[in-house]
Amino acid sequence: MSRKYFGTDGIRGKVGQDPITPEFVMKLGWAAGKVFAKQGHSRILIGKDTRISGYMFESALEAGLSAAGVDVSLLGPIPTPGIAYLTRTFRAQAGIVISASHNPFYDNGIKFFSAQGEKLSDEVELEIEAWLDQPISCVESVDLGKTTRINDAAGRYIEFCKGTTNNLTLRGMKIVLDCAHGATYQIAPAVFSELGAEVVSIGVEPNGININAGVGSTEPESLRQRVLTEKADLGIAFDGDGDRVMMVDHTGELVDGDQLLYIMSAHARSQGRLHGGVVGTLMSNLGLEQGLKKLGVNFVRTNVGDRYVMQVLSEKGWRFGGESSGHLLCLDANTTGDGIVSSLQVLQALSDSEVSLHDWQKRMVKMPQKMINVKRNKDVDVMGIPEVIAAIKAAEDRLADSGRVLLRPSGTEPVVRVMVEGEDLQQVEKEVTELAAVVEKALA
Repeated sequence: MSRKYFGTDGIRGKVGQDPITPEFVMKLGWAAGKVFAKQGHSRILIGKDTRISGYMFESALEAGLSAAGVDVSLLGPIPTPGIAYLTRTFRAQAGIVISASHNPFYDNGIKFFSAQGEKLSDEVELEIEAWLDQPISCVESVDLGKTTRINDAAGRYIEFCKGTTNNLTLRGMKIVLDCAHGATYQIAPAVFSELGAEVVSIGVEPNGININAGVGSTEPESLRQRVLTEKADLGIAFDGDGDRVMMVDHTGELVDGDQLLYIMSAHARSQGRLHGGVVGTLMSNLGLEQGLKKLGVNFVRTNVGDRYVMQVLSEKGWRFGGESSGHLLCLDANTTGDGIVSSLQVLQALSDSEVSLHDWQKRMVKMPQKMINVKRNKDVDVMGIPEVIAAIKAAEDRLADSGRVLLRPSGTEPVVRVMVEGEDLQQVEKEVTELAAVVEKALA
Protein backbone atom coordinates (compact mmCIF):
# COMPACT_ATOMS: atom_id res chain seq x y z
CA MET A 1 0.00 0.00 0.00
CA SER A 2 1.38 3.45 -0.89
CA ARG A 3 2.12 5.93 1.89
CA LYS A 4 0.70 9.40 2.03
CA TYR A 5 2.66 10.87 4.92
CA PHE A 6 5.29 8.54 6.37
CA GLY A 7 8.68 8.24 4.70
CA THR A 8 11.60 5.99 5.61
CA ASP A 9 12.40 8.20 8.60
CA GLY A 10 9.03 9.42 9.85
CA ILE A 11 7.34 12.56 8.55
CA ARG A 12 9.55 15.42 7.35
CA GLY A 13 9.02 18.87 5.89
CA LYS A 14 9.62 22.59 6.07
CA VAL A 15 7.90 24.20 9.05
CA GLY A 16 4.54 25.72 8.14
CA GLN A 17 4.23 23.75 4.91
CA ASP A 18 2.30 20.56 4.24
CA PRO A 19 2.58 18.25 6.11
CA ILE A 20 4.47 20.03 8.91
CA THR A 21 1.82 22.52 10.06
CA PRO A 22 0.53 22.87 13.63
CA GLU A 23 -2.90 21.67 12.51
CA PHE A 24 -1.49 18.56 10.89
CA VAL A 25 0.77 17.76 13.84
CA MET A 26 -2.15 18.04 16.26
CA LYS A 27 -4.15 15.64 14.10
CA LEU A 28 -1.15 13.34 13.87
CA GLY A 29 -1.06 13.20 17.67
CA TRP A 30 -4.78 12.39 17.73
CA ALA A 31 -4.42 9.70 15.04
CA ALA A 32 -1.49 8.07 16.83
CA GLY A 33 -3.43 8.29 20.08
CA LYS A 34 -6.41 6.49 18.52
CA VAL A 35 -4.11 3.65 17.42
CA PHE A 36 -2.30 3.23 20.73
CA ALA A 37 -5.38 3.81 22.89
CA LYS A 38 -6.75 0.50 21.63
CA GLN A 39 -4.21 -1.17 23.92
CA GLY A 40 -6.03 0.16 26.99
CA HIS A 41 -4.55 2.87 29.21
CA SER A 42 -1.81 4.44 27.09
CA ARG A 43 1.15 6.65 27.81
CA ILE A 44 3.30 8.24 25.11
CA LEU A 45 6.60 10.09 25.61
CA ILE A 46 7.48 13.22 23.63
CA GLY A 47 11.02 14.49 23.20
CA LYS A 48 12.56 17.06 20.89
CA ASP A 49 15.76 18.67 19.70
CA THR A 50 16.56 22.36 20.14
CA ARG A 51 15.00 23.96 17.03
CA ILE A 52 12.51 26.72 17.75
CA SER A 53 9.54 24.98 16.14
CA GLY A 54 9.81 22.18 18.69
CA TYR A 55 7.87 24.22 21.26
CA MET A 56 4.93 24.65 18.92
CA PHE A 57 4.81 21.06 17.72
CA GLU A 58 5.23 19.68 21.23
CA SER A 59 2.07 21.52 22.27
CA ALA A 60 0.23 20.42 19.13
CA LEU A 61 1.08 16.75 19.66
CA GLU A 62 0.16 17.02 23.32
CA ALA A 63 -3.27 18.44 22.44
CA GLY A 64 -3.97 15.75 19.84
CA LEU A 65 -2.93 12.90 22.12
CA SER A 66 -4.98 14.27 25.01
CA ALA A 67 -8.05 14.52 22.74
CA ALA A 68 -7.61 10.82 21.96
CA GLY A 69 -7.50 9.98 25.66
CA VAL A 70 -3.76 9.26 25.87
CA ASP A 71 -1.52 10.41 28.72
CA VAL A 72 1.63 12.31 27.74
CA SER A 73 5.05 12.56 29.39
CA LEU A 74 7.30 15.39 28.19
CA LEU A 75 11.05 14.79 28.10
CA GLY A 76 12.24 18.17 26.82
CA PRO A 77 15.36 18.42 24.63
CA ILE A 78 16.97 14.99 24.49
CA PRO A 79 18.71 12.96 21.76
CA THR A 80 16.56 10.74 19.58
CA PRO A 81 18.20 7.53 20.89
CA GLY A 82 17.51 8.74 24.42
CA ILE A 83 13.81 8.79 23.62
CA ALA A 84 14.04 5.22 22.32
CA TYR A 85 15.70 4.15 25.57
CA LEU A 86 13.28 5.99 27.84
CA THR A 87 10.26 4.62 25.97
CA ARG A 88 11.44 1.15 26.98
CA THR A 89 12.40 2.20 30.50
CA PHE A 90 9.03 3.75 31.32
CA ARG A 91 7.15 0.97 29.51
CA ALA A 92 5.31 3.54 27.42
CA GLN A 93 3.26 2.47 24.41
CA ALA A 94 5.30 4.73 22.12
CA GLY A 95 7.83 7.54 21.97
CA ILE A 96 7.60 10.54 19.65
CA VAL A 97 10.59 12.56 18.46
CA ILE A 98 10.24 16.13 17.17
CA SER A 99 13.36 16.64 15.08
CA ALA A 100 14.71 17.09 11.58
CA SER A 101 18.02 15.52 12.59
CA HIS A 102 20.92 17.12 10.65
CA ASN A 103 18.69 19.52 8.66
CA PRO A 104 18.51 23.33 9.14
CA PHE A 105 16.34 24.88 11.86
CA TYR A 106 13.49 25.79 9.47
CA ASP A 107 12.83 22.10 8.82
CA ASN A 108 11.23 19.72 11.27
CA GLY A 109 9.90 16.22 11.44
CA ILE A 110 8.07 13.69 13.55
CA LYS A 111 9.20 10.11 14.07
CA PHE A 112 7.94 7.37 16.34
CA PHE A 113 9.38 4.58 18.43
CA SER A 114 7.45 1.50 19.49
CA ALA A 115 7.24 0.25 23.07
CA GLN A 116 10.41 -1.76 22.31
CA GLY A 117 12.32 1.38 21.32
CA GLU A 118 12.28 0.45 17.65
CA LYS A 119 10.77 2.12 14.60
CA LEU A 120 7.09 1.42 14.08
CA SER A 121 6.08 -1.44 11.85
CA ASP A 122 4.61 -0.69 8.42
CA GLU A 123 1.24 -1.91 9.67
CA VAL A 124 1.12 0.57 12.56
CA GLU A 125 2.24 3.48 10.39
CA LEU A 126 -0.44 2.68 7.81
CA GLU A 127 -3.04 2.45 10.57
CA ILE A 128 -2.07 5.93 11.79
CA GLU A 129 -2.34 7.20 8.22
CA ALA A 130 -5.84 5.75 7.97
CA TRP A 131 -6.93 7.67 11.07
CA LEU A 132 -5.41 10.86 9.63
CA ASP A 133 -8.07 10.70 6.92
CA GLN A 134 -10.84 10.73 9.54
CA PRO A 135 -12.31 13.84 11.23
CA ILE A 136 -11.06 14.52 14.77
CA SER A 137 -13.43 13.51 17.55
CA CYS A 138 -12.53 14.29 21.16
CA VAL A 139 -13.11 11.83 23.99
CA GLU A 140 -15.37 12.82 26.91
CA SER A 141 -13.84 15.33 29.31
CA VAL A 142 -13.40 12.72 32.02
CA ASP A 143 -11.31 10.59 29.61
CA LEU A 144 -8.94 13.30 28.37
CA GLY A 145 -5.27 12.43 28.59
CA LYS A 146 -3.11 14.05 31.28
CA THR A 147 0.35 15.53 30.84
CA THR A 148 3.37 15.21 33.13
CA ARG A 149 7.02 16.13 32.74
CA ILE A 150 9.88 13.71 33.41
CA ASN A 151 12.42 16.01 35.05
CA ASP A 152 15.23 13.47 35.35
CA ALA A 153 15.08 12.26 31.74
CA ALA A 154 18.52 13.63 30.85
CA GLY A 155 20.12 12.13 33.95
CA ARG A 156 18.64 8.72 33.25
CA TYR A 157 19.97 8.76 29.69
CA ILE A 158 23.42 9.90 30.83
CA GLU A 159 23.65 6.92 33.17
CA PHE A 160 22.44 4.61 30.41
CA CYS A 161 25.17 5.81 28.03
CA LYS A 162 27.90 5.31 30.61
CA GLY A 163 26.50 1.87 31.37
CA THR A 164 27.05 0.68 27.79
CA THR A 165 30.82 0.62 28.38
CA ASN A 166 32.94 -2.02 30.07
CA ASN A 167 34.45 -0.03 32.95
CA LEU A 168 35.76 2.52 30.46
CA THR A 169 37.83 5.33 31.93
CA LEU A 170 38.82 8.38 29.91
CA ARG A 171 41.22 9.83 32.49
CA GLY A 172 44.16 11.52 30.82
CA MET A 173 42.29 12.13 27.56
CA LYS A 174 41.46 15.54 26.20
CA ILE A 175 38.38 15.39 23.97
CA VAL A 176 36.67 18.13 21.95
CA LEU A 177 32.91 17.65 21.63
CA ASP A 178 30.82 19.35 18.93
CA CYS A 179 27.15 19.10 19.88
CA ALA A 180 25.78 20.99 16.84
CA HIS A 181 23.77 23.31 19.14
CA GLY A 182 21.44 20.34 19.26
CA ALA A 183 19.94 17.76 21.55
CA THR A 184 23.28 16.49 22.94
CA TYR A 185 24.41 19.93 24.15
CA GLN A 186 23.98 19.14 27.86
CA ILE A 187 24.13 15.36 27.82
CA ALA A 188 27.31 14.58 25.85
CA PRO A 189 29.64 16.83 27.92
CA ALA A 190 28.26 15.24 31.08
CA VAL A 191 28.80 11.68 29.81
CA PHE A 192 32.41 12.19 28.77
CA SER A 193 33.45 14.32 31.73
CA GLU A 194 31.89 11.85 34.18
CA LEU A 195 33.96 9.11 32.54
CA GLY A 196 37.06 11.14 33.37
CA ALA A 197 37.90 13.04 30.18
CA GLU A 198 38.96 16.65 29.99
CA VAL A 199 36.17 17.99 27.79
CA VAL A 200 36.25 21.04 25.53
CA SER A 201 32.77 21.74 24.15
CA ILE A 202 31.61 23.64 21.08
CA GLY A 203 28.12 23.86 19.62
CA VAL A 204 26.55 23.94 23.09
CA GLU A 205 24.69 27.26 22.93
CA PRO A 206 21.39 26.53 21.17
CA ASN A 207 19.12 29.50 20.48
CA GLY A 208 16.47 27.74 18.43
CA ILE A 209 17.81 28.74 15.02
CA ASN A 210 21.51 27.77 15.09
CA ILE A 211 21.11 23.99 15.21
CA ASN A 212 23.53 22.34 12.72
CA ALA A 213 24.64 25.79 11.47
CA GLY A 214 28.36 25.55 10.70
CA VAL A 215 28.84 22.86 13.33
CA GLY A 216 28.08 19.20 13.97
CA SER A 217 28.73 15.98 12.10
CA THR A 218 27.72 17.44 8.73
CA GLU A 219 30.17 20.35 9.04
CA PRO A 220 33.19 19.07 11.01
CA GLU A 221 35.68 21.79 10.06
CA SER A 222 35.09 23.73 13.31
CA LEU A 223 35.78 20.56 15.27
CA ARG A 224 38.91 19.81 13.27
CA GLN A 225 40.33 23.26 13.90
CA ARG A 226 39.53 23.14 17.61
CA VAL A 227 41.18 19.72 18.02
CA LEU A 228 44.38 21.10 16.49
CA THR A 229 44.24 24.31 18.54
CA GLU A 230 43.63 22.46 21.81
CA LYS A 231 46.15 19.72 20.94
CA ALA A 232 43.40 17.29 21.93
CA ASP A 233 43.59 13.51 21.65
CA LEU A 234 40.53 13.48 19.41
CA GLY A 235 37.24 15.21 18.59
CA ILE A 236 33.68 13.94 18.38
CA ALA A 237 30.84 15.60 16.43
CA PHE A 238 27.15 14.78 16.73
CA ASP A 239 24.26 15.93 14.56
CA GLY A 240 21.25 17.92 15.75
CA ASP A 241 19.34 15.00 17.25
CA GLY A 242 22.31 12.94 18.37
CA ASP A 243 21.87 9.80 16.28
CA ARG A 244 24.93 10.43 14.07
CA VAL A 245 28.60 10.76 14.94
CA MET A 246 31.83 11.67 13.19
CA MET A 247 35.28 11.85 14.77
CA VAL A 248 38.55 13.66 14.18
CA ASP A 249 41.94 12.23 15.21
CA HIS A 250 44.72 14.22 16.86
CA THR A 251 46.18 15.20 13.46
CA GLY A 252 42.87 16.76 12.38
CA GLU A 253 41.99 13.92 10.00
CA LEU A 254 38.27 13.14 9.70
CA VAL A 255 37.19 9.62 10.67
CA ASP A 256 33.81 8.92 9.07
CA GLY A 257 31.03 6.43 9.73
CA ASP A 258 32.57 3.64 7.63
CA GLN A 259 35.86 3.87 9.52
CA LEU A 260 34.12 4.04 12.90
CA LEU A 261 32.00 1.01 12.00
CA TYR A 262 35.16 -0.86 11.07
CA ILE A 263 36.79 -0.05 14.42
CA MET A 264 33.72 -1.11 16.41
CA SER A 265 33.22 -4.31 14.43
CA ALA A 266 36.88 -5.34 14.47
CA HIS A 267 37.06 -4.76 18.21
CA ALA A 268 33.83 -6.70 18.81
CA ARG A 269 35.22 -9.57 16.74
CA SER A 270 38.44 -9.64 18.77
CA GLN A 271 36.33 -10.01 21.92
CA GLY A 272 34.10 -12.70 20.49
CA ARG A 273 30.95 -10.58 20.62
CA LEU A 274 30.41 -9.71 16.97
CA HIS A 275 27.93 -12.59 16.53
CA GLY A 276 27.67 -12.56 12.75
CA GLY A 277 28.53 -10.09 10.05
CA VAL A 278 28.20 -6.35 9.43
CA VAL A 279 25.61 -4.45 7.39
CA GLY A 280 26.38 -1.33 5.36
CA THR A 281 24.70 0.43 2.45
CA LEU A 282 25.28 0.89 -1.26
CA MET A 283 27.28 4.01 -0.37
CA SER A 284 29.58 2.30 2.15
CA ASN A 285 33.23 2.61 1.16
CA LEU A 286 34.75 -0.38 -0.60
CA GLY A 287 37.61 -0.20 1.90
CA LEU A 288 35.20 -1.16 4.68
CA GLU A 289 34.10 -4.26 2.81
CA GLN A 290 37.68 -5.25 2.00
CA GLY A 291 38.92 -4.55 5.52
CA LEU A 292 36.24 -6.73 7.08
CA LYS A 293 36.86 -9.45 4.50
CA LYS A 294 40.50 -9.65 5.64
CA LEU A 295 39.20 -10.27 9.15
CA GLY A 296 36.90 -13.02 7.90
CA VAL A 297 33.79 -10.94 8.59
CA ASN A 298 30.80 -11.08 6.23
CA PHE A 299 29.57 -7.77 4.86
CA VAL A 300 26.14 -7.12 3.33
CA ARG A 301 24.95 -3.95 1.57
CA THR A 302 21.42 -2.53 1.67
CA ASN A 303 19.69 0.48 0.15
CA VAL A 304 20.65 3.81 1.70
CA GLY A 305 18.79 4.45 4.96
CA ASP A 306 19.12 3.19 8.51
CA ARG A 307 15.68 1.57 8.23
CA TYR A 308 17.06 -0.84 5.62
CA VAL A 309 20.22 -1.51 7.62
CA MET A 310 18.10 -2.31 10.68
CA GLN A 311 15.86 -4.59 8.63
CA VAL A 312 18.77 -6.76 7.47
CA LEU A 313 20.33 -6.82 10.95
CA SER A 314 17.03 -8.05 12.37
CA GLU A 315 16.59 -10.67 9.66
CA LYS A 316 20.09 -12.06 10.17
CA GLY A 317 20.29 -11.62 13.93
CA TRP A 318 23.46 -9.51 13.55
CA ARG A 319 24.34 -6.55 15.78
CA PHE A 320 26.56 -4.04 13.95
CA GLY A 321 25.78 -1.91 10.92
CA GLY A 322 25.63 1.65 9.71
CA GLU A 323 26.15 4.33 7.13
CA SER A 324 29.03 6.53 6.01
CA SER A 325 27.14 9.51 7.47
CA GLY A 326 27.85 8.21 10.97
CA HIS A 327 24.44 6.71 11.68
CA LEU A 328 25.72 3.56 13.37
CA LEU A 329 23.85 0.67 14.94
CA CYS A 330 25.21 -1.28 17.91
CA LEU A 331 22.23 -3.41 18.78
CA ASP A 332 23.89 -4.92 21.83
CA ALA A 333 23.85 -1.40 23.34
CA ASN A 334 20.73 0.38 22.03
CA THR A 335 17.83 -0.33 19.69
CA THR A 336 18.54 2.55 17.31
CA GLY A 337 21.39 4.68 16.00
CA ASP A 338 23.06 6.44 18.94
CA GLY A 339 25.89 8.90 18.41
CA ILE A 340 27.06 9.00 22.03
CA VAL A 341 26.92 5.23 22.50
CA SER A 342 28.69 4.62 19.17
CA SER A 343 31.50 7.01 20.08
CA LEU A 344 31.88 5.26 23.43
CA GLN A 345 32.16 1.93 21.59
CA VAL A 346 35.02 3.40 19.56
CA LEU A 347 36.73 4.79 22.66
CA GLN A 348 36.37 1.39 24.32
CA ALA A 349 38.25 -0.12 21.37
CA LEU A 350 41.01 2.49 21.71
CA SER A 351 41.29 1.90 25.45
CA ASP A 352 41.28 -1.89 25.31
CA SER A 353 43.82 -2.07 22.49
CA GLU A 354 45.94 0.90 23.62
CA VAL A 355 45.94 2.08 20.01
CA SER A 356 45.21 5.70 19.04
CA LEU A 357 42.30 6.71 16.82
CA HIS A 358 44.80 7.79 14.17
CA ASP A 359 46.46 4.37 14.07
CA TRP A 360 43.18 2.44 14.37
CA GLN A 361 41.55 4.12 11.39
CA LYS A 362 44.61 3.45 9.22
CA ARG A 363 43.93 -0.28 9.54
CA MET A 364 41.07 0.23 7.08
CA VAL A 365 42.33 1.45 3.71
CA LYS A 366 39.68 3.88 2.54
CA MET A 367 39.16 3.91 -1.21
CA PRO A 368 38.89 7.20 -3.13
CA GLN A 369 35.21 7.82 -3.80
CA LYS A 370 33.73 10.60 -5.92
CA MET A 371 30.10 11.47 -6.52
CA ILE A 372 28.41 13.90 -8.90
CA ASN A 373 24.73 14.86 -8.63
CA VAL A 374 23.12 15.10 -12.06
CA LYS A 375 19.88 17.11 -12.19
CA ARG A 376 16.82 15.13 -13.17
CA ASN A 377 13.95 17.26 -14.50
CA LYS A 378 11.73 14.34 -15.40
CA ASP A 379 10.87 10.98 -13.88
CA VAL A 380 12.93 8.64 -16.05
CA ASP A 381 14.33 5.21 -15.22
CA VAL A 382 17.97 6.09 -15.81
CA MET A 383 18.97 2.44 -15.55
CA GLY A 384 16.76 1.65 -18.53
CA ILE A 385 18.60 3.95 -20.94
CA PRO A 386 20.90 1.93 -23.29
CA GLU A 387 23.61 4.62 -23.46
CA VAL A 388 23.82 4.76 -19.66
CA ILE A 389 23.91 0.97 -19.33
CA ALA A 390 26.75 0.79 -21.85
CA ALA A 391 28.71 3.55 -20.10
CA ILE A 392 28.37 1.82 -16.74
CA LYS A 393 29.60 -1.48 -18.15
CA ALA A 394 32.56 0.19 -19.83
CA ALA A 395 33.54 1.94 -16.58
CA GLU A 396 33.18 -1.29 -14.59
CA ASP A 397 35.35 -3.15 -17.12
CA ARG A 398 38.09 -0.53 -16.81
CA LEU A 399 37.95 -0.61 -12.99
CA ALA A 400 37.86 -4.43 -12.97
CA ASP A 401 38.08 -5.74 -9.39
CA SER A 402 39.65 -2.56 -8.04
CA GLY A 403 36.51 -0.43 -7.94
CA ARG A 404 32.78 -0.10 -8.43
CA VAL A 405 30.13 2.14 -10.00
CA LEU A 406 26.79 3.19 -8.52
CA LEU A 407 23.91 5.20 -9.99
CA ARG A 408 21.15 6.05 -7.54
CA PRO A 409 18.18 8.39 -8.01
CA SER A 410 17.83 10.49 -4.86
CA GLY A 411 14.73 9.94 -2.78
CA THR A 412 14.71 13.55 -1.53
CA GLU A 413 16.08 15.64 -4.41
CA PRO A 414 15.48 15.73 -8.21
CA VAL A 415 18.96 14.36 -8.94
CA VAL A 416 20.68 11.13 -9.91
CA ARG A 417 23.74 10.41 -7.79
CA VAL A 418 26.62 9.12 -9.91
CA MET A 419 29.32 7.52 -7.77
CA VAL A 420 32.61 5.85 -8.73
CA GLU A 421 35.03 4.26 -6.29
CA GLY A 422 38.44 2.71 -6.88
CA GLU A 423 42.06 2.40 -5.88
CA ASP A 424 43.39 5.16 -8.16
CA LEU A 425 42.06 8.67 -7.49
CA GLN A 426 42.84 10.01 -10.97
CA GLN A 427 41.00 7.12 -12.61
CA VAL A 428 38.04 7.55 -10.24
CA GLU A 429 37.76 11.25 -11.08
CA LYS A 430 38.00 10.53 -14.81
CA GLU A 431 35.39 7.75 -14.72
CA VAL A 432 32.85 9.67 -12.63
CA THR A 433 33.17 12.79 -14.81
CA GLU A 434 32.67 10.86 -18.04
CA LEU A 435 29.78 8.79 -16.66
CA ALA A 436 28.03 11.84 -15.23
CA ALA A 437 28.29 13.51 -18.67
CA VAL A 438 26.59 10.50 -20.28
CA VAL A 439 23.80 10.55 -17.68
CA GLU A 440 23.33 14.31 -18.05
CA LYS A 441 23.01 14.01 -21.83
CA ALA A 442 20.57 11.08 -21.51
CA LEU A 443 18.35 13.03 -19.10
CA ALA A 444 18.41 16.28 -21.09
